[in-house]
Amino acid sequence: MSDLVLVDGDTATFLPAFGAAMVAVRPGALSASSPASVGTKKICVAGDETSVSVAGCSYCTPQYSIPGTGTLKISQLAGDQKARTGTAGGKAVLLKGSLFTAVFEVQAPAQQPPPGPGAPIPDTTTRYSGRGSFTTANTAVRIG
Repeated sequence: MSDLVLVDGDTATFLPAFGAAMVAVRPGALSASSPASVGTKKICVAGDETSVSVAGCSYCTPQYSIPGTGTLKISQLAGDQKARTGTAGGKAVLLKGSLFTAVFEVQAPAQQPPPGPGAPIPDTTTRYSGRGSFTTANTAVRIG
C-alpha cells in the first residue's frame, strides 16, 4: 500500500502520554538530507528522523508533581514509515505511516513534594517512552 512521502520541514507530533509521565509536547520539524525533491522540498530518507529534537518540554507524573524538563526525540519508526520500494540517495524514503516510537529524555527531573520539612525528592527515571505521528505538507506524491 502506498503512502505520502515526507519532505523537509514536515512535522513530528508527539502524544502527551509517555508512560507515567505527562509531557507538555511541542511539534518537531524534520530536516531532509536526500538529493531528491518533491517540488521545491527535499525528500526525507531513513536517518532523517534523528534530526527531530524538541528540547525544553516540561513534564510531571502522578508521584512527581513539581514539573521537570526534557527533550523529545524519535527513537524508532513504525514498519510502515519506510518505503519498501522507493529510495533516494541509496536510502529508503520516509512515509507518513502510522505511529512512531518516541522517547522523552529527562534533563531536569520532576520532583515529589517532601513528606515534611526538607528538600523535594527528584524523579529517578531518566527516559520515558511514548508515541507520535507525522504531518506532511506533501499531498500528491505517494510510494510504497
